[in-house]
Amino acid sequence: MALVRATRLVHFSAAHRLYRAEWSDEHNAEVFGDCSNPHWHGHNYELEVTVEGPVDPETGFVMDLKRLKDLVERRVVSDVDHKNLNVEVSWLEGVNPSTENVSVAIWGRLVGELPDGVRLAKVMLRETSRNWVEYTGE
Repeated sequence: MALVRATRLVHFSAAHRLYRAEWSDEHNAEVFGDCSNPHWHGHNYELEVTVEGPVDPETGFVMDLKRLKDLVERRVVSDVDHKNLNVEVSWLEGVNPSTENVSVAIWGRLVGELPDGVRLAKVMLRETSRNWVEYTGE
């Protein structure tokens, strides 16, 4: 049976600040640049969630993409959309919310929630049209 990947794209807007509390504002600015603004800054994120599995001979689906959309909305977007990632998202508590760290955390929110036979293959998070990360669980 062929293995196929299917991807769902969702959007959310959120604010964050990249910084380490034990560093001075000057050192944070040297390392994180504009992202260390103590008054926060925001992004319009694009999140792609890719699942992989065999094509169901009855439906022709790897996974119903409506089910995937609902899962991502419930487990991720409802928690992060129009929120401050540093202070309002419990599953990011204590995490410096870089795009890399947020991607890994999103993976953790989704990986155990898929139907039998469907594997989470990739989470891709775009912070801007020029900056994004991919995480494949490794």
